[in-house]
Amino acid sequence: MILVGAKGFAKEVLEVLHQLNQLDHLVFYDDVNEDTPHLLYEQFPVLKTKEAAAHYFKTVDNRFTIGVGNPVLRKKLVVKFEAIGGVFTSTISPNAHIGHFGNCIDDGCNIMTNALISNNVKIGKGALIYFNTIITHDTIIKDFVEISPGATLLGNCNIGNYSQIGSNATILPKVSIGENVIVGAGSVVTKDVPDNCLVVGIPAKIIKELEPLN
Repeated sequence: MILVGAKGFAKEVLEVLHQLNQLDHLVFYDDVNEDTPHLLYEQFPVLKTKEAAAHYFKTVDNRFTIGVGNPVLRKKLVVKFEAIGGVFTSTISPNAHIGHFGNCIDDGCNIMTNALISNNVKIGKGALIYFNTIITHDTIIKDFVEISPGATLLGNCNIGNYSQIGSNATILPKVSIGENVIVGAGSVVTKDVPDNCLVVGIPAKIIKELEPLN
């Protein structure tokens, strides 16, 4: 597998792959940071070019996962690596607690240690579900959403594409969050939030309009 990224979040995905015993033939990919070594932890090769990644997909393993947190960048990287033959693959910690009934987890999700996911939860492509999150029944999380550590999503929530729920934030039951929304850390969202905005506070209020995504 190629783990795209070689900095902060990628190192946390590495731990999930260790938990899954999937370190054989693992490589990282980083064509941005010049200070990234050729061998990470003196063990894992770091590819530096798209051509090297394409060769790896053809000759070793066609799977890749994303070790970058930003939702929009995650989407761009998926498009890039699918175009050269990669298959977007989820990494789900065996130490996450996931219900057995009615759940649907799409391709390329990163679900981290101690995430708690109840039943009848739908999680879209490329979502990131961080440490110690709680996602309760009948919640819908759409594509490339980031749920930060300790966040709680109560029953029947709906989180739009590319939105980011901050650490220890709480989304109350039956609340819908629009697309491209940032919920500040520790906020409590008590009512629906439209697209393209930043909300913070208890209760959360809109403090900034964001540029719509292209």
